[in-house]
Amino acid sequence: MSRIGKQPVPVPASVKVAVSGKTISIEGPKGKLSHTFPAQIGVTVDKSVVQVADLSEKKDAGPLFGTTRAIIRNMVEGVEKGYSKTLLIEGVGFKAALKGNVLDLALGYSHPIRYTVPAGVSVVVTDGTKLVISGPDRHMVGQVAASIKLYKPVEPYKGKGVRVEGEYVRRKEGKKTA
Repeated sequence: MSRIGKQPVPVPASVKVAVSGKTISIEGPKGKLSHTFPAQIGVTVDKSVVQVADLSEKKDAGPLFGTTRAIIRNMVEGVEKGYSKTLLIEGVGFKAALKGNVLDLALGYSHPIRYTVPAGVSVVVTDGTKLVISGPDRHMVGQVAASIKLYKPVEPYKGKGVRVEGEYVRRKEGKKTA
């Protein structure tokens, strides 16, 4: 039995939670999210608290129990405050520009990289080298950041590439000359 799953999820006054069947819908000032939870898990809403219950004594229900509670807590926090990640682009000639919902990246390749930003996520480009990705869905914000970072991961010799702000990249010493 998960200790995380047993904890109730507090719901702020600005957030509305509704459960219908196996789907939970959460609406707040930053947006609206919904999630379908597994059949082994029960979710109840009492005034300003969401409680997750393990309906099955099967072995595979335990991990789902804690995960469902964590997803619901992330949804409540996301529609109330939102999530954001900051990406830094480092390298000579490396830059980004936003045109509508298409992110145009120049990352040292012979061609520009065009990334379509999914709905529900906003990207702001400042100084051409700093991207701020934000939205109510924690998973989606992290996925967009990971997808952009995957185009040019930071290389360890010069530190060129796309990194998450605050990420430590271990630098290596270059070639020794005689």
